[in-house]
Amino acid sequence: MIKKTVTMSDIAAELGCSTVTVSKALSDKDGVSDELRQRIKQKANEMGYRVSYVSKNSKEALTYHIGVLVAQRFISDASAFYWVVYRYIVELLQKQSYYGILEVITEKDERAGAMSNSITEKKIDGIIALGQFSDSYVENILSAQIPIVFLDFYSSRLDVETVLSDNFFGSYSITNYLINNGHRRIGFIGTITATSSIQDRYMGYYKSLLEHGIPLRDDWVIDDRDSEGVNFKSIRFPDEMPTAFVCNCDDTAYQVVNQLKSMGYRIPNDISIVGYDNHIYSTISNPRITTMDINSYHMSSEAVEILVRKIRDNNYHCGRILVTGNLLERDSVKNLKENKDH
Repeated sequence: MIKKTVTMSDIAAELGCSTVTVSKALSDKDGVSDELRQRIKQKANEMGYRVSYVSKNSKEALTYHIGVLVAQRFISDASAFYWVVYRYIVELLQKQSYYGILEVITEKDERAGAMSNSITEKKIDGIIALGQFSDSYVENILSAQIPIVFLDFYSSRLDVETVLSDNFFGSYSITNYLINNGHRRIGFIGTITATSSIQDRYMGYYKSLLEHGIPLRDDWVIDDRDSEGVNFKSIRFPDEMPTAFVCNCDDTAYQVVNQLKSMGYRIPNDISIVGYDNHIYSTISNPRITTMDINSYHMSSEAVEILVRKIRDNNYHCGRILVTGNLLERDSVKNLKENKDH
């Protein structure tokens, strides 16, 4: 059962002090007066805040369970990309003698700041937060003071270990690939307010256009989902179409290919399509989709290794790790330069 958890931020708001002060008081660290420490502990008890007094430096205190948090919107499809990543994480954790527990966070729970009992009652040794969460939910997770790694997203916090695909450079590279194939009328499909990954991929696309002197057309930057990350059933295309689209992920690229084909367009003869992720959608598509392979296994491996190190040494900090991808050329891009040569 998931319930609304009381966070250190909630206690701090009640007492008019900082979250850092609350954290120091509850963990009996220096820097807080005895009187304030007692007030904070009393308020925490009144509000139902759960405090773990078991030292994580003690091997006997470990549960050898890891929570893998993912928003429900990212795994609503049985073939969703994050199911693949979760499988990698579980396999890699098993090699480290840990057991991965999937924690699916609904949109309602995320808005309410609700966390599972495994987090609030410290039944896990660490957390891998997968996909994207709101800043407020991130703060709630961090207030639990459990070792954590963000995987495939980042927040404004600089003190959290993060493993990312190099989304900016990857999208920059695949847009350059289209331009090198003679395309100058290039659109982008992806809701840039939905996730940090889509934002970075959009910026890589835009950088490529800027460097080649290609104007950005607002009508060719097209949403594929709402701001909560729920994909549209049908994408709205402009009246005047480009010769190519950069899609923020293979799921969207697959949808775009099928929708354009149903509208009478030939792929890639009329419109070229590139995707991102090297997910199953890129290979089952007809034609197969040119995409960026982000090496999700490598990303998962980095996240697991970092988290295990943090569990063993809470002072360990590595910052942000970027994993470079590889361009996979398939059948969804037409070389316009070849037609000019002939």
